[in-house]
Amino acid sequence: MSELKLEMRPGLPDPLRVLLQEFPRDAWQSNDRFHGLISFWLDRHMMFRQVLAKMSDLTQQAQQRDIEQRIYASQLSRYARFFVEQMHGHHHMEDEHYFPTLMDLDSRLQRGFAILDSDHHELDEQLHGFTDAANSVIMPRDPVNVVSDTAKFLDVLTRFELILNRHLVDEEELIVPIILKYGPADLG
Repeated sequence: MSELKLEMRPGLPDPLRVLLQEFPRDAWQSNDRFHGLISFWLDRHMMFRQVLAKMSDLTQQAQQRDIEQRIYASQLSRYARFFVEQMHGHHHMEDEHYFPTLMDLDSRLQRGFAILDSDHHELDEQLHGFTDAANSVIMPRDPVNVVSDTAKFLDVLTRFELILNRHLVDEEELIVPIILKYGPADLG
């Protein structure tokens, strides 16, 4: 299953994309079942992407000294705290409510839910590194190393953006077609 690890996979294996063939991404919004739960859930995913992009932009500004360190630290602190809290809450809701309900709707896709669950564990580990790296620039121990720490944090952000996007795309391509085909079940 190492080829399915988040950092290494180019996407979900074809057998898990069977419903995506029936419900391609470019037709999702025209489906009556799209509005409501699906659009809300996809908006949450977009919010994660936007917050990461905002933190990357701020960090690039800090690295180029286009923003004062105290302003950068204050804004980054606010965005990073929000991001981590929202990620944990979102994954908790998926793991405890959405995934168990949806996985019973189509047994062909149960392996996909195991992959997404594994992703969540990996993302949780990555969030710890993200938090440590963010804290090193928010509350620098050595002001001399702030530029170096900012560069390291930008690397962490860039890597996290890549793996999170891989997870979000795979999750969307597994979950949305299930809901489009079977309805939102009791996800309310």
